[in-house]
Amino acid sequence: MKYDIVVIGAGIQGAGVAQAAAAAGYSVLVVEQTAPAAGTSSKSSKLIHGGLRYLESGQFGLVHESLRERALLLKLAPELVKLQPLHIPIYENSSRSALTIRAGLSLYALLAGLNSHALFRQLSRKEWQGLEGLRQDNLKAVFRYQEAQTDDAALTRAVLQSAIILGADVMMPAKFLGAERNGQCCKVDVEGASGVQSISCRVLVNCAGPWVNQVLAKVTPALPLPAVELVQGSHLLLPPLLDQYFYVEAPQDRRAVFVLPWEGKLMVGTTERIHQGAPEQAACSEDEKRYLLTTLSHYFPQLSLPAEVESFAGLRVLPKSDKTAFSRPREVMFSVDDEAKPRVLSIMGGKLTTYRATAAAAMARLMPSLPTKERRADTELITLIPLD
Repeated sequence: MKYDIVVIGAGIQGAGVAQAAAAAGYSVLVVEQTAPAAGTSSKSSKLIHGGLRYLESGQFGLVHESLRERALLLKLAPELVKLQPLHIPIYENSSRSALTIRAGLSLYALLAGLNSHALFRQLSRKEWQGLEGLRQDNLKAVFRYQEAQTDDAALTRAVLQSAIILGADVMMPAKFLGAERNGQCCKVDVEGASGVQSISCRVLVNCAGPWVNQVLAKVTPALPLPAVELVQGSHLLLPPLLDQYFYVEAPQDRRAVFVLPWEGKLMVGTTERIHQGAPEQAACSEDEKRYLLTTLSHYFPQLSLPAEVESFAGLRVLPKSDKTAFSRPREVMFSVDDEAKPRVLSIMGGKLTTYRATAAAAMARLMPSLPTKERRADTELITLIPLD
């Protein structure tokens, strides 16, 4: 079997690369060990957003790109990506003043091109009473702006299906056993339902998410492993205690926490802590549960919380650093075996929102290793249809 591109992993990044490659006219094989979006791509905050909090760390390019992709997905996937009104309450002891939040939202709107999706406003005191259960003492201001919400797993499946319609092949479930690279191609060994197969490809794209280094370790000749860490983000799923959307800061450390209705439940998240051990062992700890429940109770003291709490945890791939996870950059990271003519490209980190832009950037990196093909489609124009 021969392909132009073999993609390892069918999370949102792998699905996005498969779609971009197939749209560009290349033959593509996606190798997925379990199921689409089985890892981090089904364990996000379910938001297609610009990343308002990234403005504080000066990641303006990332925010601008994210807002552009959000606007595009609202057009391409109207059944999967929908705008929701988020509320940001400001209290006397909040770390950011109303003036700071207004400035941030104004810059956010400017980076979004001042379109209707970027509009925000400050609620009047009379309107505060309509914010169900929100703590009112020492409340100074409340802002309302819009972000988009999605079913992350359903979006991933829709992107992968669009790649299949464009001609991509998928082996699933199938295990990546190893790859041997040379100056002309890669030989990839995969174990599927019919046994072990050797597949030849021009380039191998590693989209294994938290398993990125495990995949790289199976490539010969050996490649240096990127200096990255896995950062766990946990969420709680509670009964539908609220039907409004909030963006608050945790009283313990002033980190951002979302309180969002989702799929008939209330989702609260996320945390950020370094994950030790195998990626498949990621799970919300008791400390994380207490952290999120304490944050929720702080802002909504009248809520009656259940004794048993459903939870899930996903892993982000972030650059290794002495900085806290919250302050590390969120731009996607690329690692190649050869800058001039790559045969192996690893994609690490990145955002659900910007998967399409990430895939386009990945394809640009791979062009020196690929022949010229006739383009089949433009990913900016491909409508995404939910499969469920």
